[in-house]
Amino acid sequence: MSSFKDLRIVDNFYQTSAIFPMPVVLAGTVSPDGRTNLGSYSLCFPYYVAGKNYYAMILESRNSSNTAQNILRGSKVSLNFVTDERRYFREAVRLGFPGISTDEKMKSCIFTLEKGLAEGERPLVVKEAYQVFECTWDSEPEDAKFDKAGAIDGYEPPYHNFNGITSKFGAHFILKIDKILMKEKYYASIIEGVNAKNFPKVPIDYGYRDSAYFWCSRFRKPFKEKVQAKEGDLGSVIYAAKRIDPEITFTNEACARLTKIPRIFLKTALTQIADITKADGIKIIDESALEIINEKRRKH
Repeated sequence: MSSFKDLRIVDNFYQTSAIFPMPVVLAGTVSPDGRTNLGSYSLCFPYYVAGKNYYAMILESRNSSNTAQNILRGSKVSLNFVTDERRYFREAVRLGFPGISTDEKMKSCIFTLEKGLAEGERPLVVKEAYQVFECTWDSEPEDAKFDKAGAIDGYEPPYHNFNGITSKFGAHFILKIDKILMKEKYYASIIEGVNAKNFPKVPIDYGYRDSAYFWCSRFRKPFKEKVQAKEGDLGSVIYAAKRIDPEITFTNEACARLTKIPRIFLKTALTQIADITKADGIKIIDESALEIINEKRRKH
């Protein structure tokens, strides 16, 4: 007999039929009068993470929201991640209430807005955020560029599957990441090494809500667990390395340092290493060449 109960799946299942941890994001867009509008979202996740010519997030929204209508009209978005102060979450709940005009919600907004680092006319970013993704909606997939703002009472079919208007009241936006802005403290921790003391205090929206409350968890000190790396066979690495590029030679010592790369990623990693060294005119990859590559990656 199962230890679980079968819970009915209904609309907005992540809130009503589940307890689903999500981020707390303030999406900044430009209103028709040129002002920055902030809307609160938790359905915002990494989308293109590798293998494309750009990186992207996916944002899910009501298509009648200020945010969706502004994206359809102007394409630029700032995704602002705030820390777990109670007043910040209270303000995020207020900014997420539907049907409020930009003038009404922003005149009493507690957040400070400033210009970001990406070029062009864009929404301002939240100064209190620990990180910001400055993005542009990629409206090419599924020809979503033909979707237009204005139908705030709902859109008629046909609908797209994953980009633009996806249902009568829903929308998905593939947001190309143009810039990642990071406050200096956390920038340094990523470049120099993260430890339990230099994580930002990230809140978790617990998804479930009832008719009266949203639920959120405050940050607690993270703990670490060592990656259980299974070292590959040196002979397998040498075999793969010899077949990457006829112009590049990997020494056995260099291959020995690459045995912890999971086999499924080995060919991709070796190809990237070979491409970097070829660009620098290096044709023999030894331990010193790997150090150069690692240093370049850290600086990048």
